[in-house]
Amino acid sequence: MERLYHYLWKTGIRGTEFKDVDGASIEVLDPGIHNHDSGPDFFNSKLKINGVEWIGNVEIHQKASDWFRHRHDKDPAYGNVILHVVGVSDKRVIRSDGYPIPQVELTFPEKFFHTYLSLSEEKEGMKCSQYLSNLPELNKTDWLESLAVERMQAKAAKVKELNDLTEGDWEQTCFVMLARGLGFGLNSDPFEMLAKSIPLKILHHHSDNHFQLEALLFGQAAMLDPTMYMFDEYFQALCREYYFLARKYGLKPLRPGLWKYARTRPQNFPHRRIAFLANSALGGFSLFSRLLEAADNMDSLVDIFDMKAEGYWETHFSFDTPTGRAPSELSLSSRRLLTINTAIPVLYAYASASGNPDLGERIVALMQSLPAESNTIVRNWENLGFKVCDASRSQAIIHLQKEYCDKNKCIYCRFGHYFLRKSALIN
Repeated sequence: MERLYHYLWKTGIRGTEFKDVDGASIEVLDPGIHNHDSGPDFFNSKLKINGVEWIGNVEIHQKASDWFRHRHDKDPAYGNVILHVVGVSDKRVIRSDGYPIPQVELTFPEKFFHTYLSLSEEKEGMKCSQYLSNLPELNKTDWLESLAVERMQAKAAKVKELNDLTEGDWEQTCFVMLARGLGFGLNSDPFEMLAKSIPLKILHHHSDNHFQLEALLFGQAAMLDPTMYMFDEYFQALCREYYFLARKYGLKPLRPGLWKYARTRPQNFPHRRIAFLANSALGGFSLFSRLLEAADNMDSLVDIFDMKAEGYWETHFSFDTPTGRAPSELSLSSRRLLTINTAIPVLYAYASASGNPDLGERIVALMQSLPAESNTIVRNWENLGFKVCDASRSQAIIHLQKEYCDKNKCIYCRFGHYFLRKSALIN
């Protein structure tokens, strides 16, 4: 319950001018810094008490008597509290110097309380769906534009972290990002682990040999176990080649069991994605330089990911079991997803790292020229009346769902804050 009062104080949605229980005027100039550790709830708050400016700490309780129940009267850390904010003023608090601490009773309408409860409860789904029809279009647009930038920056931060680990090697960074993108969500983490498990320079040594590239990557993916009951000649040949190369370079494969296949169509099995990754290193991996060359044209960026399955993978979805002729190319929608999740974040991160704001602005504009993604999250929000017209907006919607709705952070979302502010202003 105290969390509710913290929210009211921090946001000021019940106003900034109060009377304390003794009739003194309290004006909030700055609510202070929210403290999530031990000690008073807000540090360095700035107030005017009866016209005199004070700077100090603010403590908040549901009941004033909680001050003593929590033994703050024995704790010197609370000696600089200049205001006690409470839901119920059932007791007066006296400082150790005998001076009563000003005390404000913070009230709110019943509608606000019910809105807050509905938005703060721990449950799955969009808890604000019942209110969204009353949300002004301007509020939707403003928040979604901010979320698109927030998601872009979060992805760029991931790229920067990878680039720091590679000591500024942008091609190695791109290799990891491409691998993660080829995981398409379900297998993104194991693909990232795979790409990190082998230095790109090793692949460069074998960039003229497609067979060896596949042996290295399938072996590192823990998919080449010669003891398996499998008489596929290509599989057995890869096993022998990987055994030789792993000993030569001191490679250790990932632990088995990382790859996921549930609800995955055969053409999307990780085997084929690894085959695409091997193809990207054929002739030397140069994705980063190609991205820079294509950075001014969205179609050119999308075309970079026009990958094809060749040889063995034209008739196989996995090892051993041949199938009819399999789709040999990544679909257009998959290429666009790789553009969104690999090309755009890498280029945006590079623009920031190289101090090139013009490139950053071009990348943001390119996102707005790409069609919106089509997935369950986007469709659910479209059904609630949200227009998702381009990739920038679909990325914003995905970020909203994953970082706010799914994490029960509704009171930190601008939509939730709007509904709470409206209900708090009702008397």
